[in-house]
Amino acid sequence: MIADKIKELRQANNWTQADLARKLNITRSSVNAWEMGISVPSTTYLIELSSLFQVSTDYLLGLPCNNTIDISSLSERESILVYELIEYFKSLK
Repeated sequence: MIADKIKELRQANNWTQADLARKLNITRSSVNAWEMGISVPSTTYLIELSSLFQVSTDYLLGLPCNNTIDISSLSERESILVYELIEYFKSLK
């Protein structure tokens, strides 16, 4: 549940509700309402929260998270090798 995720991440950063509210330029009562499940953050705040906590919006929403790696700096051959290695590991399961 998003309420639990927000509270967990806020506490992991040793922030009070007021601290998080200041970072988002909202009221402490808005953060409290999110954490109590009374309301949910808008799309804009979901994006801001994910950036602030350095997590995906999928994580905040409790959706299954897929691991990703950035291979954009690799050559075409290197990219192919990475894909082949992934397929190899998948076949072992």
